[in-house]
Amino acid sequence: MTSTPDAATDEARIRALIDQRSQALRRKDAQGVVAGSARDFVLYSLAPPLRDEGEGTGGLEAWFATWRGPIGYELRDLEVAAGGDVAFCHGLARLTGTKLDGETVDVWFRITLGLRRAAEGWTITHEHESVPFYMDGSLRAAVDLQP
Repeated sequence: MTSTPDAATDEARIRALIDQRSQALRRKDAQGVVAGSARDFVLYSLAPPLRDEGEGTGGLEAWFATWRGPIGYELRDLEVAAGGDVAFCHGLARLTGTKLDGETVDVWFRITLGLRRAAEGWTITHEHESVPFYMDGSLRAAVDLQP
């Protein structure tokens, strides 16, 4: 995509929105996580169901309550392409922390975001998270991969 002053501004605004969202996730701030999401936000998360309409913060608050202490969340190699009123981002995310049962989590996964320009600025309309799975017949999630 050609870089123009407007494209550079759009990319900076999109990265700031994603950074604010990431910070809210680390703080376990459900309202902050959804603040930049569109009303018609759709989530394809690592957790069931297959499609989540992202209504409210109840699911996030319940998930946050399963963690002891802070949640580590890092984005790496985030690419942003914006043009007109839509944008697309993809990269790798790392989730770390300790669950209430003492399980230590350290998993890398793929993340893709779709955004739309709205009157109030850029909003996230779609998020897709995934991990590959081993093609050896086990259908085991490949949660041990690292970039």
